Amino acid sequence: MPRAGLQRLRSPRVWGPGSAVIVAGAVAAVALTAGAGPDSGAAADGLPHTTIEISPGECGRGWQHPRAGVQVFDLHNSSSGAAEVYLRGAGGGPVHGEVEGIGPGTTRQMQVRLGPGAYAFTCLPDDADATTGPTVRISGGGRGGPAAAPVTQHDLIEPAIDYQKWVAGGLDDLVRRTDALRAAVADGDLPAARDAWLPAHLTYERLGAAYGEFGDADQKVNGTTAGLAGGVHDPGFTGFHRVEQGLWHGESAAALRAPADALDAAVRALRDEWAQARMDPAALGLRAHEILENTAQFELTGRTDYGSGSNLATARANLDGTRAVLARLRPLLVTRYPELPRLDGALDRTGKLLDGFRRNGRWTPLDALSRTERERTDAAVGDLVERLASVATLCDPRRTV
Repeated sequence: MPRAGLQRLRSPRVWGPGSAVIVAGAVAAVALTAGAGPDSGAAADGLPHTTIEISPGECGRGWQHPRAGVQVFDLHNSSSGAAEVYLRGAGGGPVHGEVEGIGPGTTRQMQVRLGPGAYAFTCLPDDADATTGPTVRISGGGRGGPAAAPVTQHDLIEPAIDYQKWVAGGLDDLVRRTDALRAAVADGDLPAARDAWLPAHLTYERLGAAYGEFGDADQKVNGTTAGLAGGVHDPGFTGFHRVEQGLWHGESAAALRAPADALDAAVRALRDEWAQARMDPAALGLRAHEILENTAQFELTGRTDYGSGSNLATARANLDGTRAVLARLRPLLVTRYPELPRLDGALDRTGKLLDGFRRNGRWTPLDALSRTERERTDAAVGDLVERLASVATLCDPRRTV
């Protein structure tokens, strides 16, 4: 169960009670039960259920006996196409629940906790205009939530532009550091090359939210042997990890000149191409979550270690990259995500934890950690991944009515 906030779900996305999210991805689409009507009462889950029509002409029909508290809406799509549904405060208020990808003739469930107030369903058919159902008022006591004002594509444009400019500065720094690595290899100074490799690589790793925009360039700059038949000897193995493999496994400077030159050229090409790129604003919130999700999957498992033992340094750089994204999203989050101070605190604690693995100027290899240290690190990053899932959900742009 995630911590308080909102978890990004594929289909359906449901904002649940208890200031937490009910992960409803396992709820299958089912045919509407024969004879089931509105306000069908408590079901096997012990919660009151209400069947709601979500077709364009009947959006929200069936909510005849509104009540406060935790409840389930069985959303029946009687139209001929797929649809998405929001439950919002009336008059364009905050979103209390949403389910996407409801197929024609099927029913999906939305579990929410509602307090006193006015609400309305918004039905968003694929390739058709949105429609809003009748306003329903709930009286009495009780606390509702969670709920948040929806973020639109327009809201994300300015943060995306600002982040793109920040990435451009990072790429300039990356070119300088990669050139120093190339020069050390060209001079045959392998100790200097090993010293230059990590700062250059970490500069790239801090740009995590831009990876999806880098396209094929990411494979050239930071690819691994995954999917390569020849492993570390495959001609398709290029970039930082190819140079790392050689530097920490006794390869000669002469043999490393071509891979280092290729890395330097790939970085320069990426810097030049980025000047013409346009980052998708809708991806920014998701990237904030994916950076540390990938850290847990690849760095904390050692899958990207080709000899330098720098996975923990990379994890620390990924944390910096996450903060860079959150700095741009913060104006949107401060009024939507009450857990933001706790997220900030978790980021601070994880940063201090990772900094503690840099001893006497060198980063501790992953396999040198004690079992307790490994467990603490995995738990800290895993906690952040869960918290950042809420950021991804909140910053997922929604269609406007």
